[in-house]
Amino acid sequence: MIPKVYATKGSDPYDNTRAVLSKMDISHFKNKKVLLKPNAGRIAKPGSGITTNAQVVAAAADAILENSAEVDIGESPIWGVKALETLEAAGITKIAEKRKCRLVDLDAGNFVKIAAPDGIAVQSFKVNKKLLDYDIVVSIPVMKMHMHTGVSLSIKNFKGCLYRRSKVKLHMLPPVEGDNEKPINIAIADMSGVLRPHLAIIDGSIGMEGLGPSAGEPKPLGVVIAGFDPFATDAVACKLMGISALEVPHLKIGAERGYGVIDINNIAVLPKCWKEWSSPFERPPQNLSIEFPNTVILDRNSCSACQSTLYLFLKRYHKNLQDIIKNEDIQFAIGKGHTNLSEKTICIGNCTASFGKRQHFIQGCPPVASAILCAVTGKSAIDLKDGHSKKF
Repeated sequence: MIPKVYATKGSDPYDNTRAVLSKMDISHFKNKKVLLKPNAGRIAKPGSGITTNAQVVAAAADAILENSAEVDIGESPIWGVKALETLEAAGITKIAEKRKCRLVDLDAGNFVKIAAPDGIAVQSFKVNKKLLDYDIVVSIPVMKMHMHTGVSLSIKNFKGCLYRRSKVKLHMLPPVEGDNEKPINIAIADMSGVLRPHLAIIDGSIGMEGLGPSAGEPKPLGVVIAGFDPFATDAVACKLMGISALEVPHLKIGAERGYGVIDINNIAVLPKCWKEWSSPFERPPQNLSIEFPNTVILDRNSCSACQSTLYLFLKRYHKNLQDIIKNEDIQFAIGKGHTNLSEKTICIGNCTASFGKRQHFIQGCPPVASAILCAVTGKSAIDLKDGHSKKF
């Protein structure tokens, strides 16, 4: 069966969402327990393109509540963040209180392991036990480019259902033998085999281009897209962003395994004029010029993931590093072409794994900024500047 995806364009995110959902039959939601999973993984201001527009969540809740369903809203943010704080910052708490929807912290309480029989990079995933109480889970992401995974849409948004630090571990996986693809992309495809939205509603009101998911630029588009096949819905969003879903590894891998459809020619999209709304998003840069005083970057055949991670890390913490190392130079290595490195070199990413016995090797594809900070300082660290709670 050819999946259907619905889109609309306008100035009001609430009206846009109600419009697309009015074209869909959600009568089977009646008397069901439904969880809305927005993208509120960081503490960010509304309109920044980082978190889901609260009015899109409000419209989804209203449409589902009208079908006599019970609606909750849940999130498991990036490590170091409190879910209730991110939801409040995004404006979602107010809309939940008005509708008497319960807010669910997917990091609180106990976890269960869900086996992933088709998993290649990951064979099981930790999720909050509460997640299993829901009959239907709806993914409501922001339309974003992503410097590590290409895009962040409804499939990638489900990474925010994973329990606590298990999300971080997807960045720390070893390479998959015989496969040159980044392990995080394979892992997200593995996850989509067992954790897939029943309905995807993509908020393209204000997306993010460039260095997403949090360091890019807001991109106003004024669209909302919805569909029961999250892969097809993501593929339509990709097209509007000026990218083919075939270029997004986790979508391509998942589609090849039969989890969904990403071939635009095999998706029925309404209205027929939807392609006229396309506005290409600036992609994450393939190469970054990383120049900071007293800092040496040894780059041999690295990818954009490690480049962008190191760039953002230095942008945030270079001054802190200078306070620690005083007048000494600090040396980083990224990429898989190195043959000889000094013991003082900080080796970043799986491609430098052959130097893994040294003191400063940070595993990951790519590693997270807090792991780099921890290796440099020798202290447990949380990346407070990446939308984290200062109270943590």
